[in-house]
Amino acid sequence: MTTDFATLFPDEVVTKAFTRLVDVPGLAGKLALITIDNDHDHTRPSTFGPGGLASLNNALDEAFAAEPAAIAVTGKPFVFAVGADLSGIGRITEREHAHQIAQAGHDVYRRLTESRIPTFAFVNGATLGGGLELALSCHYRTVSANAGAIAFPECFLGLFPGWGGTQLLPNLIGPDAAVTVTIENALSQNRMLNPTKARQLGIFDELLESPDFLEESVRWAVRVVNGEQAVTRREIDRGKAWDDAVARAKDIVESRTQGASPAVTKAVELIELARGNDLDAGYAAETEALTDALMSDELRSGLYSFDLTQKRAKRPAGAPDKSLARNVTKVGVVGAGLMAGQLALLFVRRLEVPVVITDVDQERIDRGVGYIHGEIDKLAAKGRLSPDAVNRLKALVTGSPDKKAFADADFVIEAVFEEMSVKQQVFAELEEHVSPEAILATNTSSLSITEMGSKLKNPERVVGFHFFNPVAVLPLLEVVRGEQTDDAALATAFKIGKQLKKSCVLVKDAPAFVVNRLLTRFMGEVIAAIDEGTPFDVADNALEPLGLPMTPMVLLQLVGPAVAQHVNETMHAAYPDRFGLSGNMQRFVDARKTAVWITDESKESAERSASVEGGGRASGGQVVDPEVAALWAQGDKPSTSEQVRERALNALAEEIRIMLDEGVVAEAQDIDLCMLLGAGWPFWLGGITPYLDRAGIAEKVTGKRFLAPGVASVQA
Repeated sequence: MTTDFATLFPDEVVTKAFTRLVDVPGLAGKLALITIDNDHDHTRPSTFGPGGLASLNNALDEAFAAEPAAIAVTGKPFVFAVGADLSGIGRITEREHAHQIAQAGHDVYRRLTESRIPTFAFVNGATLGGGLELALSCHYRTVSANAGAIAFPECFLGLFPGWGGTQLLPNLIGPDAAVTVTIENALSQNRMLNPTKARQLGIFDELLESPDFLEESVRWAVRVVNGEQAVTRREIDRGKAWDDAVARAKDIVESRTQGASPAVTKAVELIELARGNDLDAGYAAETEALTDALMSDELRSGLYSFDLTQKRAKRPAGAPDKSLARNVTKVGVVGAGLMAGQLALLFVRRLEVPVVITDVDQERIDRGVGYIHGEIDKLAAKGRLSPDAVNRLKALVTGSPDKKAFADADFVIEAVFEEMSVKQQVFAELEEHVSPEAILATNTSSLSITEMGSKLKNPERVVGFHFFNPVAVLPLLEVVRGEQTDDAALATAFKIGKQLKKSCVLVKDAPAFVVNRLLTRFMGEVIAAIDEGTPFDVADNALEPLGLPMTPMVLLQLVGPAVAQHVNETMHAAYPDRFGLSGNMQRFVDARKTAVWITDESKESAERSASVEGGGRASGGQVVDPEVAALWAQGDKPSTSEQVRERALNALAEEIRIMLDEGVVAEAQDIDLCMLLGAGWPFWLGGITPYLDRAGIAEKVTGKRFLAPGVASVQA
């Protein structure tokens, strides 16, 4: 290590490694037990930066010098290690420094792999990324049944396992399972493994349920060393099975990233290289690829995104003092439709307080309660709820056609038709029954919170509480402050949002708030290009280089054309110069069409669609619905995909700058947080503003960057 790293990683919480020589009954020699710990008083999980790797290397020196019968590595209570310390990556501007960091992990970990002395990893807790690579570098592994998350999350961040993971894992559990763990899980919202599943895959040799995990692991290791415990490994098929796994990986990467994340593409190449099981070649390739990745803007954007979701999301900018929040002992939900049912289910699961729903008639109420009970049963069937919990939660959910049932509710949220007069009427009726202190929340996606509460006696208790569909999956909650909303109502909303395990962002009362405003502007430019004559496929695939989770037309189908059109009408009323109305979209909605694309199930349908001017073909064997193509009147001024992309991105940059100038959110970071958590935009994109900055679009359109130089950029 060079002295440069102390400057580059000034915030490193050094994970220290301590070697103890232990006398173990039945072992002909001592056990060198290395414990990795960044200080018991530190709440931060153990990670490896330059200082941590140096400490582990010194501990290995001590261990090997003692010539023990076995060497074992374990972690501090509840944590093995959760990966590399990436806190200094943004300060690295020299490729040589990046190469040293990439090489250092291999140099230290490989000592365990190539040891003539048996090496063991006793994985007692959470193990992620570089922590899992440390475990894989050992000859044998045990895992505690109580261990937390187990995963390779690197691809989620625009990286890949670069300290041996892409080479060791496929040769241990097979290429297909390695693709699942390394790529598919990471790109599926960073899905984790539990210890049982990890053992089933073959990542660990033994799963131990004993509360004395360390002692049991030592006893197991003794049996292995003495030849009393057989450890079997699966046979690896290096032929067609490897080809199939790589092909599947490429399909996953293409569908999830559209090739927009070079590091994820590199992960596939490295897994393919691992077929030869040549660690010299594999580690050399990992080192070079990791060096490139550490110098990339995509990684810095990924780390920026991670920092937003792990820190800023937990301390929402502008939130009132939490001491002002009121207790909530009962929740009311106005509406019994799908969204209302999802909300009621979430409230009863997370708050475990009585939840009462209401609607216009008993039939709808019964159907709503039945939906909630059914979802609770599904959770039980998956083993996520005990029978007692099922009974308790079901008993907490009731329905009534009379809003008097809300008399003792502390928090009531409406999820009725998206029409201002309807919502105002609902709130007026509620005010006749609830206490003056009860919070009245609205799940509106675009309407004014201030106007909604303007006719109430106590408008200060009205707050926007905008969830995203599906409610149980998407973590964002836009908490909207109306002009008269007081701090107590707002603090209560933030408190409940946290209890619901949502990431809250404070938003000013402005049309469509953040996510829907940006998506509507973005979508409007794409639709306008189609109206002008751009083929559907050209316009819909124009944003592909960004690697967004779905194309605009697929997003339109998911949201629902009628809903999207309603939001656009709201935006047009507020900002007619930037949000235009498309006659084609209105005809699309009036025709009750739900999608532009249909599956190309027959040659006849494809030919019929292709014969219609402006039709075109989407990726994945889809064609434009002939009925949609027929009703969509297009002009004669088509754009190229590059022109559509430039147009959409310019519009986003303009709208974001206007939103920041209007004070819709505190900073650009909140815009990115909303797009990451509410729209599912990729981590390696950084939400949106880092991309607009580094592409030069922000300065071209608005005259300045959104973020300070060096934030989410290699330009440190």
